[in-house]
Amino acid sequence: MTQWRKSSHSNTSGGNCVEVADLAGNIGVRDSKDPNGPQLTLDATTWRTLTHRIKNGDHNLL
Repeated sequence: MTQWRKSSHSNTSGGNCVEVADLAGNIGVRDSKDPNGPQLTLDATTWRTLTHRIKNGDHNLL
């Protein structure tokens, strides 16, 4: 069974959250409010690049 997890920065106020899961060498990403909805699957290198760019402010997330 896939174990999905939210960031430790998430709270219970119903904000915008994503969940991630280890999928046999890939990373799964989904909307925590719609767990049966669409999911992204990224390879580990793409995931690291994406999270690095988000942390550096390369993506406007608002």
